[in-house]
Amino acid sequence: MRLKNRRIIITGAGSGFGRATAGLFAREGAALALFDQDEKAVAETAAMFGGHAYQVDVTDEDQVNRVVSSAVEALGGLDGVVNSAGIMSSASFEDTDPASWRRVIEVNLTGTYLVCRAALPALRQAEHATIVNIASGQALLPSLTGCSYAASKAGVMMFTKSLAVELAPSIRANVICPGASDTPMTQKVLPPSEVAKRAALAQSYALKRLTEPEEVANAILFLTSSEASAITGIAMSVDCGRTFH
Repeated sequence: MRLKNRRIIITGAGSGFGRATAGLFAREGAALALFDQDEKAVAETAAMFGGHAYQVDVTDEDQVNRVVSSAVEALGGLDGVVNSAGIMSSASFEDTDPASWRRVIEVNLTGTYLVCRAALPALRQAEHATIVNIASGQALLPSLTGCSYAASKAGVMMFTKSLAVELAPSIRANVICPGASDTPMTQKVLPPSEVAKRAALAQSYALKRLTEPEEVANAILFLTSSEASAITGIAMSVDCGRTFH
């Protein structure tokens, strides 16, 4: 019960890291407000683990402000935010048109900013408030393609470090940089049917495998809990050794 009596917003809670985090946080005693653009998916997560489900487009400022306000009221306050909502692009620079570039930046970076901005007044009223944002290993070491994704996630990383400086000492802010994992987002660009490609990718990592969503959730739990009370402003790689290897 490491999160007993803590009230947490999780974005991207309909699948992947967000859903895994919701399940773990629920088991650890947190009260949850679950956000996702997919109304059915986030309702399924709430049915599985409890919590308040909200359909929200994180790029829509008015919608974010309205839903965060509703969530804070439903939870009776707010102690933490986990920004897991995101989209992926593996397009090369030459194949990345301005519209797709803007969309990736809007969802991954601006969406994270908007949720943090809307949540800030409530977080300032809490003791030991936390923000954990999800970037990517590509924020530290880009792949051969996917420039818009890498740029957006590098932005999330430095945005979070800036928050750690500005919001201290009352709010801790940290960022997770996962490696490739079996989430629906990754499966769009690396489907399970591409066995050889997936195996080759796993072999390039020090631990010779991909990261499990639950392993990322465990890291998010640690940074949200009092066990990490002296930690702020870090970028934690949870990537089976992709970044350093």
